[in-house]
Amino acid sequence: MQSAACYIKKESIMKKNLKPGTLCVQAGWQPKNGESRVVPIVQSTTFKYDDSDEMAMLFDLKKEGYFYTRLLNPTCDAVAKKIAALEGGIGAMLTSSGQAANFYAVFNICSAGDHFVTSNEIYGGTYNLFGVTLKKLGIECTFVDQEASEEEIQAAFRPNTKLLFGETISNPGCKVLDIEKFARIAHRNGVPLIVDNTFATPINCRPFEWGCDIVTHSTTKYMDGHATQVGGCVVDSGNFDWDSHADKYPGLCTPDESYHGLTYTKTFGKMAYMTKLVAQLMRDLGSAPAPQNSFLLNLGLETLHLRMPQHCRNAQRVAEFLSSDDRVAWVHYSGLESDEYHELAKKYLPNGSCGVLAFGLKGDRDTAVKFMDSLQLVSIVTHVADARTCILHPASHTHRQLSEEQLREAGIAPDLMRLSVGIEDADDIIDDIRQALDKL
Repeated sequence: MQSAACYIKKESIMKKNLKPGTLCVQAGWQPKNGESRVVPIVQSTTFKYDDSDEMAMLFDLKKEGYFYTRLLNPTCDAVAKKIAALEGGIGAMLTSSGQAANFYAVFNICSAGDHFVTSNEIYGGTYNLFGVTLKKLGIECTFVDQEASEEEIQAAFRPNTKLLFGETISNPGCKVLDIEKFARIAHRNGVPLIVDNTFATPINCRPFEWGCDIVTHSTTKYMDGHATQVGGCVVDSGNFDWDSHADKYPGLCTPDESYHGLTYTKTFGKMAYMTKLVAQLMRDLGSAPAPQNSFLLNLGLETLHLRMPQHCRNAQRVAEFLSSDDRVAWVHYSGLESDEYHELAKKYLPNGSCGVLAFGLKGDRDTAVKFMDSLQLVSIVTHVADARTCILHPASHTHRQLSEEQLREAGIAPDLMRLSVGIEDADDIIDDIRQALDKL
């Protein structure tokens, strides 16, 4: 197979130890003589073959090639390769959203009767997916405080636990995950660690280097960076030894009757997880991105290494301004020396975290509403992590489906506002925040 199940090391460019900035621009698509310099949009659902047997071999996973865009598409393939290269993985699969990416990453190794453990400091949509929707499929999860001791987190594991999950930088609380600690706990229990790396991006953190096994992204955010497409991605490090824990992962380590008894680990080795992800889950569930969306995503990726430092510089200045204003009750941004996650950020995010920070004002919910409604340059939007500065109140907006108890469990204070600092001039952003504060 190609696409998600492609060994990216086949590309000549990948034989060199290229830096992230070069990979952002060059990885994924290597045109041959006379081909398009830019990743082409292959806006076709299907692909022609002259030989019926050749088509049959594609469906049997015995031959590489494209045959139906739900599974494989050249445009999506090129972008998936680029993201895999940036993360240092062996393969990647694009999905239609970040939610789909997290669902696929978990569902690929979990089924009815299984259990997994996750940090409670995760995006509200993911929290609901894990705690409500997956439960309807017979998959249970236990939420843990990521700051708890290893012994406390260990107590959440069961014989049927299949994975541990966390976010590099939590949305919206902006807490930094101790990836090495989570990796130790996961591997002690013979399960992989899956980390959502959306906010940090591989520019500022590569979780595989700290023991993580599988990475997910909402490519809707910084990777796109311009709010033009919705997408997600799953990346596999290829490091987790599924066969050593074969009893836990029969879907990978025993014959798949839907593919004539093929066993993924025996047939595809390190690519077992990725191949099953594409050949089984994407085949059956179909949350595939449109080639046009993947094209737009690639345009964003080409400048990711330029935008992330600017996001971080601007957010640092805004965080320092907010923390010095008497009308502000608190600020969470790991770039601040006073932040409780500053030391972890120095370890995992030495070049900066992201452009997102959380803060609260002195007063009540009405105070926050008046402040937000007074902003002019900064927009109130559901989105986060793009070029334009925006803000929202999670308890009222993105996380309003959660109960008060669930909000507390997810670490979301009633007064928390999530500010996504863009790449505009920092002086203009601060001036807008100041004038809104002056109206309180």
